[in-house]
Amino acid sequence: MPLSPSETHKVLESIGHKPKKKLGQNFLIDGNIVKKSLVMAAPLPGDPIVEIGPGLGTLTEELLSQGYQVHAVELDTNLAAFLRKKFTKELNNNTFILTEGDAVKEPTGSLILHNDTFRIVANLPYAISSPWLESILGGEKIPQSMTLMLQKEASDRMWAKPSTKNYNALSIFLHGAYTLEKTHAVSKQCFYPVPAVDSVLIHMKRLAEPFLYQKDTRNLIRKVFTKRRKQIGAVIKQESLQSQKILDAWLKQTGLPRTLRAEQIPPADWQKLSQNMSG
Repeated sequence: MPLSPSETHKVLESIGHKPKKKLGQNFLIDGNIVKKSLVMAAPLPGDPIVEIGPGLGTLTEELLSQGYQVHAVELDTNLAAFLRKKFTKELNNNTFILTEGDAVKEPTGSLILHNDTFRIVANLPYAISSPWLESILGGEKIPQSMTLMLQKEASDRMWAKPSTKNYNALSIFLHGAYTLEKTHAVSKQCFYPVPAVDSVLIHMKRLAEPFLYQKDTRNLIRKVFTKRRKQIGAVIKQESLQSQKILDAWLKQTGLPRTLRAEQIPPADWQKLSQNMSG
């Protein structure tokens, strides 16, 4: 069961650890949310689970108790040492595998991706949510599903639609590979210390035929979106000659007017750009 706020404080004090705001360290203290995460994720027996930022191991403990193998990534040295002590037995029997490092660089931790049957269940450190997700989508194999605790504003940006203020490059990449299945609002009081932002638990399911953007296409789309409110024709003129040729051919193929802004172009048309670049 999750620790109460006072118990969480005592544990952190005992290991000499102060929650680091820059790392988004807010520890989950609500058992109902832990259970909700597992219900939403609905992993099958034998599915490997990747957990990012396990912290004090609240979610980890629940996953292990239900028989799942957990591949966790924890950047904080203090917390990694605490987890090794807490889950010594599980480490020894290889049901808990801990990677101490940067999840953006190692987005699936120790998991060797022979196939794509794994799932991700995580109270994601808010400071890395976008770059970590970009790393996941840039991999050769992506998870069956992702059940993530996120800052509400981050989730809104990720799942924004064209012609809205939050629509961005990551929205495009996500729409190509996943569908947003479920969301559940989470009170600030479910964390210690209490964060300044609203949170949401979301469940994303991989599409039957996910579309993954190649690195060079992702880089070009991100670059175009730095001028998201300018007409696409004007943006193209500021690109390199090679990029100009690619983008001009794309506009001609899709019939998109040069007066459109990047934020108005739907994901399906950006996929055509990617297909042109990889073809």
